[in-house]
Amino acid sequence: MSDFDPCRVFRKLAYNNALANFRLHQACSELGPGEFEAIRTSFFPSLKATFNHILTVDWFYVDGLEGGQLGPKAFQIEEPCETMALLAEEQAKVDRRLLLLCENLNPDRLSGVVDLNRGNRIQQERMEDVLSHLFQHQTHHRGQVHAMLSGSSVKPPQLDEFIVADDARFRGKELTAFNWNETTLMR
Repeated sequence: MSDFDPCRVFRKLAYNNALANFRLHQACSELGPGEFEAIRTSFFPSLKATFNHILTVDWFYVDGLEGGQLGPKAFQIEEPCETMALLAEEQAKVDRRLLLLCENLNPDRLSGVVDLNRGNRIQQERMEDVLSHLFQHQTHHRGQVHAMLSGSSVKPPQLDEFIVADDARFRGKELTAFNWNETTLMR
């Protein structure tokens, strides 16, 4: 008998996502004037554009995972957040929604079908596939932000210390900020 629990995997990825975003946003709050908007080499042309893309895609998918019908309205404003502070606030809200969703997963729900409103059609996917896609998307673009920070006044922060128990000594500040503890993270 296996102890593997796919719901636990997605729950831990949701915690990782919130903690990594928090750490990255904290670092970016130290950017100098004009650095958030500055043109850089990456898939999107700036930190601002990349962060806003992460946010709007999260709005789209988290809404769909929750059973909503936001659909393409998530992308009506390409860059809805003009400042890093506003972006961090909005990202934290959607991160909390995703965490709540993952906290309440069960095997039946995880293997169930999610309807994603694409405007002219409804895309149907298994919830586990949508979650996998969403976490991959976030990680992909956070990596781009991390690389772009190398050309700024801010040192890119470590982003991979949130899943294994041995890294507990590195994440205390973030857990305190969220009022979480190691038990919450590791269950």
